[in-house]
Amino acid sequence: MNLIEATLRESTTKGQLAKLREQGNLPAIVYGGKDENQKLILSIKQIKSLMEMENFESDLIVLKIDGKEQKVLLREISYDTVTDEPIHVDFFRLVSGSKINLNIPVKFVNNDKCPGLKRGGVLNIVRRKVELRCPAENIPKELIVDLENLDIGASIKISSISLPENVKPTITDRDFVVATVAAPTVVKEPEKPSETSEEGAEGAAEGAEASSAEGSEDKGKGEGSGENEKSKEGEKKSDQKASPEKK
Repeated sequence: MNLIEATLRESTTKGQLAKLREQGNLPAIVYGGKDENQKLILSIKQIKSLMEMENFESDLIVLKIDGKEQKVLLREISYDTVTDEPIHVDFFRLVSGSKINLNIPVKFVNNDKCPGLKRGGVLNIVRRKVELRCPAENIPKELIVDLENLDIGASIKISSISLPENVKPTITDRDFVVATVAAPTVVKEPEKPSETSEEGAEGAAEGAEASSAEGSEDKGKGEGSGENEKSKEGEKKSDQKASPEKK
């Protein structure tokens, strides 16, 4: 449970709110129940320290306003779109006897005593938070999942998690899974081509190039011999015409 001190404020204009922020303060509002809404001034340092907590969205807060305490929950934080700094906070007043839906974080313990994880298994978290319907007087900070004695293939369902009295999951139509202890995933690397196959491919390529070159050479030779034969026949005919016939 966290304690935050606050004071009431009357400032409402943008200029007044900007001046508050320049002074290291943060405007806020608390609403809910039969009481009227209250406009507040908070220290921005307190809110930033609260934001560092893992379960700050579901943790119960005691808001001390001018000396009077009341239990609230953090409902929303508005941020500056440029600086990403918080600029406004909304709190919800808890009323005795009321119920509220909250996302409660799940915490896993005894990882070192889990046989499945020791054998190389992997904790597969399906839900890091579970939405529960809780009485205002009995809000759990977290849900504990004990991994001791769980082996590979184990499935952790909501029914196996101990819930506080009168606290129930908002999903009621099934016994949903929160986490499993899965078998290790083995990633196979693609097989590399063997050196012999590469050499064979290179040899085949070289053989194809050689055959192509020999074919081109033989073709050239054939064309050349045909031209020589035609030339010799032409010379022979010329010689016959030039020599006189003997009578």
